Amino acid sequence: MSPPNDAERASFQTFEDSAEPLAEGDVNLDMILDVPVTLSLEVGRARVPIRNLLQLNQGSVVELDRAAGESLDVYANGTLIAHGEVVVVNEKFGIRLTDVVSPAERIRKLR
Repeated sequence: MSPPNDAERASFQTFEDSAEPLAEGDVNLDMILDVPVTLSLEVGRARVPIRNLLQLNQGSVVELDRAAGESLDVYANGTLIAHGEVVVVNEKFGIRLTDVVSPAERIRKLR
């Protein structure tokens, strides 16, 4: 199928880089520093049949796969980044990081 006769060729603006080029190996993070990231904590998990799920009501107890006192997992946008323990700061819950996954390991998990 041939393009219509009145079609014009697209033109694009050229962008010139006014900043100095980065040295090899340097990373410029300025563009992403204000991107919001969702942090979430996982206390544990449980796998239950739908039959048991439908029987849950107020006061029900679900046993998780973690022991009491064991570290929580800290996720950033669904990617494990650290482990930590719950603390209370100004009457709000917080987390003290006890082990942080190395940046190289985090990047490897993204691929």
